[in-house]
Amino acid sequence: MENIIVSLRGASIYQQEHLVLENVNLTIHKGEFVYLIGKTGSGKSSLLKTLYGALSFKKGKGKVSGFDLTALNRTQIPLLRRKLGIVFQDFNLLSDRSVWANLEFVLRATGWTNTKRKRQQMGKVLDMVDLRHKRTSMPHELSGGEQQRIVLARALLNNPELIIADEPTGNLDPDTSDDIMVLLRNLSKMNNTAVLFATHDYRVLENFPARIIRCQNGRVLDEENYLV
Repeated sequence: MENIIVSLRGASIYQQEHLVLENVNLTIHKGEFVYLIGKTGSGKSSLLKTLYGALSFKKGKGKVSGFDLTALNRTQIPLLRRKLGIVFQDFNLLSDRSVWANLEFVLRATGWTNTKRKRQQMGKVLDMVDLRHKRTSMPHELSGGEQQRIVLARALLNNPELIIADEPTGNLDPDTSDDIMVLLRNLSKMNNTAVLFATHDYRVLENFPARIIRCQNGRVLDEENYLV
C-alpha cells in the first residue's frame, strides 16, 4: 500500500450538490505518469479538485498520499497539499515579486523557517528546471515556457509524492509544450514522483505515450496505454 499514491473506490465526485462522476475506481502508483482526458465539462477539473481538497469528498473511499479524503478537514488540507505539487494552465505567479521571492513565499506559507534550508531548496528546484540564472527576474520578464518552468519548480519545493497538472501546456506553443513535457517526464522519473496530467492536447499524448484515464458520460475509464 505504501506504493499507492491515489486510491479511489466507488467514489462519487460532486460539484457542490451536482453529481459529476460516479463509481470512480482509480489507483495511481508512486512514480507513475497518467494522463486525464475528456471533453470540457466531463469532470476532469472536478476530479482533480477533489484530490487536492478543493471539493469535498462525499461518497465512497478515497486516499491521497496517505490522507483519507472522507475525513479531510480544514486543518488537514494544507498538510495534504504539502505532499502535492499543483500546476495550472495559468501560471499564477505573484507578479509583484521576483522568481526567488515567489518560491520563498510558498516555503514560508508551508511552514519552512530555516533560512539556509529555504535557500538550498529554492536553488535545488531552480537547478532542476535549469533556471537558477533567472532567480532575480520578475514574471513579466520571462517567456511563457520559462514561467511554466518556474511553476514546475514551485510545485517541486515540498518534494511532492504527486504532481497534479491541469492543462499545464494549454497556453504554450507546440515546441515549448514539448520542452515542458520532456522536463516534466524527466522530473517524474528522477524524483519518483507520480503525475496526473489533464490535457485536451492529443498531440502531447501521441508524442509522449503513457497510461490514459478518460472522463466520459459520468464515469472514469482506464485505457491502459491505449496509444502505446
